[in-house]
Amino acid sequence: MKRKHKRYSRPKRPFDKARIEEEGEIVNEFGLKNKKEIWKADAKIKTIREKAKKLISAKPEEQQALFDKLNKRGLKVDSISSVLSLDKKDYLKRRLQTIVVEKKLASTFKQARQLIVHKKVLVDGKVVNTPSYIVPVELENKITLKDKKVSKKKQEKEKVEE
Repeated sequence: MKRKHKRYSRPKRPFDKARIEEEGEIVNEFGLKNKKEIWKADAKIKTIREKAKKLISAKPEEQQALFDKLNKRGLKVDSISSVLSLDKKDYLKRRLQTIVVEKKLASTFKQARQLIVHKKVLVDGKVVNTPSYIVPVELENKITLKDKKVSKKKQEKEKVEE
């Protein structure tokens, strides 16, 4: 079995007041469960930036491949400088939890998270129960809620009342 590695790193200065306040605002803005989710997004953006730095001197086709990949994820980029200017907020906006709230399928972030975890949200007809799922652009319009199943007793009751 392969060893599972951490996908984030903790801040170097754990009691930096400015960082703590900024993270608190981000947690409220995106309805995150904890700050670890911010650190994961930060780590993802960091790896994307590192790839972009390596591609500065590469061929335009290789750069375009990275741009296409990021554009499919919904991070609108067209040059190396725009990739390097990406922020963790740009990444957090692409999470399923955020998009469910934006599409008005849930009224709050907490409700959206609960719907996702309880397997009530479908993406392209498939259940996704991960609030941090990064939604590709082509699947953004295919996010729906599961239809409520009505039990047989309720159906019979409704027929009797009619």
